[in-house]
Amino acid sequence: MWEVHSNALCHTDIYTLSGQDPEGLFPSILGHEAGTEVESVGEGVVGLQPGDKVIPCYTPQCGEPDCIFCFPPRGKRTNLCPKIRGTQGGGVMPDGTSRFTDAEGKEIKHFMGCSTFSEYTVVADISCAKVSDSAPLDVCSLLGCGVSTGLGAVWNTLNVEGGSSVAVFGLGAVGLAVIQGSQMRGAARIFAIDTNPKKFEIAKELGATDCVNPKDYDKPIQQVLVGMTKWGIDYTFDCTGNTEVMRAALESAHRGWGESCVIGVAAAGKEISTRPFQLVTGRKWTGTAFGGFKGRSEVPPLIDAYEAGRLKLDHYITHRFQGVEGGQWGCRWMPKEQD
Repeated sequence: MWEVHSNALCHTDIYTLSGQDPEGLFPSILGHEAGTEVESVGEGVVGLQPGDKVIPCYTPQCGEPDCIFCFPPRGKRTNLCPKIRGTQGGGVMPDGTSRFTDAEGKEIKHFMGCSTFSEYTVVADISCAKVSDSAPLDVCSLLGCGVSTGLGAVWNTLNVEGGSSVAVFGLGAVGLAVIQGSQMRGAARIFAIDTNPKKFEIAKELGATDCVNPKDYDKPIQQVLVGMTKWGIDYTFDCTGNTEVMRAALESAHRGWGESCVIGVAAAGKEISTRPFQLVTGRKWTGTAFGGFKGRSEVPPLIDAYEAGRLKLDHYITHRFQGVEGGQWGCRWMPKEQD
């Protein structure tokens, strides 16, 4: 059992809370970006003890030798360990039961294997990234989803090269992390695309060289970007979850070698499409979950890099909410702020 010290808000929580997610399970305890401390461990748990600081991860890493998703050669390519996929998707622990009940003893579902919008939560040990004793737990909460996803999409999924061009569609935390990761990789030109110009200032501070508002043009944004670059952009990232934007990101990619990564999660039932010609002429379309990071082994080095001054993260904390009422207010405020 983990004591939750801090939470970050993610649009996935807000989307599920809205009731629009057809796969959402209720009643449940939401939350999946948190900084926590181990209060107690269950039977058979090794490598964790009371007092350890932990980042819960919604992507598990069983690390078992027979798991082709965890071990080389194929395991080097992915972080999608399926060990507890079935039970986690059903809102329960690996043993098929929930650790949460209401005052009347009725079951409450888990959420994404984390359920961190609570004072205490229970998480499978294979989903826990143990971090240093000195790690600040408010910053740790940033690495449970969005920021790690954006950085990893750049560093792991597309492996952006120095001197290249990058386009980022959507300037939430994920998109800003893509910009930051691209700047750290030495990208020469970084396009920040959003319909809210209020986000351009922070994008520029993180490394964006060109800020583009699609509303300023009377033609599709992909045509605008190709026109600005002649042949398109080396690496493009969709951070919106909008399938039309996903298409625009692909069609903005460079003829012959451009790569486009889908990061944003679309609503259930949505499909993506493009003309086959876009792929025949050398563009590649891919996606990423949690930026390709393996939670237990590859998230702790991120907080180490922060503590060593090599990775800046404080700018992602823009507002602070205290207690249950503050958290509820934050959940109501966030959708309005992003409009």
